[in-house]
Amino acid sequence: MERFDDVVKWIKKMTEAGVALVALAIVLQILFGKVVPFIGGDVIGSITSVVAALGAQGLVGLAAVGVIYAIFTRPLTR
Repeated sequence: MERFDDVVKWIKKMTEAGVALVALAIVLQILFGKVVPFIGGDVIGSITSVVAALGAQGLVGLAAVGVIYAIFTRPLTR
């Protein structure tokens, strides 16, 4: 069971790192515009399209947002 807990902790840390990288990419894109050489894409545009797609789905999109919110705000165990 300890190995499973270690894997879960590792996944949580990688998720936190991913969210931090997305936040950094957003800040860099705001500061330098769409042309940030080492980002490799339009991060803000991608997030905007995901939010628009979820918004277009009505109740299903709202439920998806609720699930995503619950996952990211769930308290850490241990």
